[in-house]
Parts: sequence; structure tokens; C-alpha cells
Amino acid sequence: MRRTTAATCAALIAALGAGCATSGTSETKQADAGAPAAITWWSTGGDDESAAFQKAADLYSKTHPNVTIKVQTLAWDDAYAKLLAASTSRSGPDIISGGMTWTIQFGLRGGMVDLRKYGVEQLRAQAQPAQWKSAVSPDGTIYGIPLDMSTEALYYRTDLLDKAGIKEPPKTWEELTADIGKLKKSGVKTPFGIDWGNLDWIGYFNFLYQAGGTFYTPDCKPSLNTPQAERALSYWIDLHRRHGAPTDTVATPDALGTGTAMVYGGNWNALGIDTSKPELKGKWAIAPLPAGPAAPTTFIGGRAVGVTSYSEHIQQAADFVKFLYTDEAVDAVAAESKARNIAYIPPRPDKVADSPFTPEHSAVFAEIIKTGAAAPGCPGWDESASDVAKQFQAAILGKADVKTALAEAAKVMERNAG
Repeated sequence: MRRTTAATCAALIAALGAGCATSGTSETKQADAGAPAAITWWSTGGDDESAAFQKAADLYSKTHPNVTIKVQTLAWDDAYAKLLAASTSRSGPDIISGGMTWTIQFGLRGGMVDLRKYGVEQLRAQAQPAQWKSAVSPDGTIYGIPLDMSTEALYYRTDLLDKAGIKEPPKTWEELTADIGKLKKSGVKTPFGIDWGNLDWIGYFNFLYQAGGTFYTPDCKPSLNTPQAERALSYWIDLHRRHGAPTDTVATPDALGTGTAMVYGGNWNALGIDTSKPELKGKWAIAPLPAGPAAPTTFIGGRAVGVTSYSEHIQQAADFVKFLYTDEAVDAVAAESKARNIAYIPPRPDKVADSPFTPEHSAVFAEIIKTGAAAPGCPGWDESASDVAKQFQAAILGKADVKTALAEAAKVMERNAG
């Protein structure tokens, strides 16, 4: 399923956030618990994804005949604005799903229910730990829980690596740059590129955590003034300026199809390459991203799902959100996703092997997810992400040095932390 697009909503948050507070409003009167409940779920994504989630909703209704749930699609481009408007007016859906940290932002404005009151903490043991942490507010309030996962892998052309005498994909930063050199010598013009996260904070996220750094301290203070952060940014810059990674983003299938030997790309690409580029069939594979000096960490994205505070059916909606973690719900969404060729990775690591990828690809994603890290759920992060990315871009493009770029990024994060 589609990547997290928290960065794209930052401008909207900045423009609308100051006037969005809904705290202090009276509680919405709850409908009679015994009366029929018609619940609406606004699902950020595509229609096929909504159809997959509808399968779980229909299963729930079979055992709860008084509850009907209708899943409606919100496009990523304007979902945040619509959900924020609903939160502000306290008029809209009972359930929402969107970027991993969105429910925190809406919850801090009074628009979401604290799901701890409805027993969701019991689901923590089933979730990917870092992703669960990303969805939880720093004060421990749970306004949303992970709905699915997305991650990033190294896509590579087996034929081009073979031609360069490379027997297996690189496993470390050092091997990556060494292999880029070998590929150049063998005649490959573009040995390496980045699709998901190129010149964006998600791209830096991988290198930062692989170097042992973080965006924030555990108590949500910006933490980019570290040697680890400098090493990560320096390495990322070198990939572009010394080793020839394009600054223009090229979609993974197109990059592989035009002769790029290795590409960092999102998991969703694994379902479409053989179809869109049939000439590549049997000539590409995936592997975890090369590890840095500290860890093999890779970004874990996805969506969070939660219940709105203005719903008239909070108890039923929260019970359904818990149901989404059951075997039957996860299996139903996975089956429908496979039928529709959707790149669904469930929020439960123990179910990744059953996701709609080939067994080989599912195994790689399961391995990546074991050491994955997710976006920080700290106050102000969503407002900061796009401006932070601009500082990294300035460094890559030679308009700022590493220390200056990191210092300016930290200032943005401090300013928005509130």
C-alpha cells in the first residue's frame, strides 16, 4: 500500500493548525448501545485498499449484526485537510486512517479518542515495536494504532551485478560504495539511485538510524547535533556527489528498466515490476538495505487507525479497531489485497509471510521489519518534516555544509515543538 505522506501535509498543518483546537468542547452524546449503529470509516488511500478493508468490516458485521461499517476513500493529496476540517467542525466519520502520526496530531487537538480506555494496549505485543511507538503520543495516550506497514528494500539487477563480478548484493555501506565502483568499471552508467526518500527526510532517516542517530531524544528534544547525524548526512551526500546517485527521483521500475543497477525503493514496487517491465523478469531481486556502522535499520511507514471523539458510536468503533488485529481480519484484508494486487503488509510481523508478495519477497520484508524504525511521534514533527528535508537538500546540492544543515533542521524542529 502507498507510502506515508506525512511530509506532504506539513504545509496544511502550518496553515490550519493554529485554528484547529477542539479541546474544551462538550462530549458527543453517545447513541443507545443496543440500537443499530451505522459506522463510517474514512480511509486514506485508494479505492482498492478501501475494498480490502471493507472485507474486514463485513466480517465484523457478521458477528455484530447491529453494526454496519462503510469504508470510504480519501485521496492522499487532500486527506489531511479533510480530516482536520472534520475534527475542527466535530462532524464527520467515526473511524479515520491516515499517516502514522496523524492521529496524534488530531488527538492533541481533541479530535480523537484515547483508545487505552477500550483495551487496545493488549494489541501492543502483536505489533512491530517501533511502529507501535510511532503511533503513540509521547505522554502515552493512544489515539491510533498501526493499520498496515510499508518499508524500503534494495532492488537490484542480478544481470548487471553478475557482469560486474558481484556475487551478492551489498550488506554494508562500505560494500555499497565498493560495488558502485565495480559497476562503473563494468560499464554501468548509473550504478545506484534512490526512489523512496530521495532528497527527502525518509531517505536521510535510513542513514541516520543506520549510523546510530535519531531525530529526537526519548523525551522529544531534537537530536541532530551528534557525530552520528553528521556521519549519516555526509555518507548520503557522498552517494549523490561522489558516487553519482541522481538527484532527480526516478520510480524504481523505470530506474531498473533504464539500466540503474541498484535502487532504494518502497515495498509496493515488488508487485509491479514484472508487469510494467516484462523484459526484466528473472533479472532483478530485492534485499535489505545495506547496514550502517551501527545497525541495519530501515524506515517503517504505514498508516494509523483510530476513533474520532465526535463519533456517536465510540464503543462499537473502538471494538472494531481491535478486531482489525485478529487473524480473520488480517487474513481477509490480505486475501482481498492479493486479489487486487495491492502491496499490503499487515501491522502484525507474524503475518508478514502471508502478505500478497512472492514468498521470497515476503521473507525479505519480514527480515527488514525485524529491525525497522518508524517516524517520530513527537509534537511538531509533522509540521517540521518538509522544512527539515529542505535543509538536507541544501547540503546535497552544495548550498550548505553538513553542520549548518543539521543545525538549521534542529531549529525548525525546536520551533515547532511548542
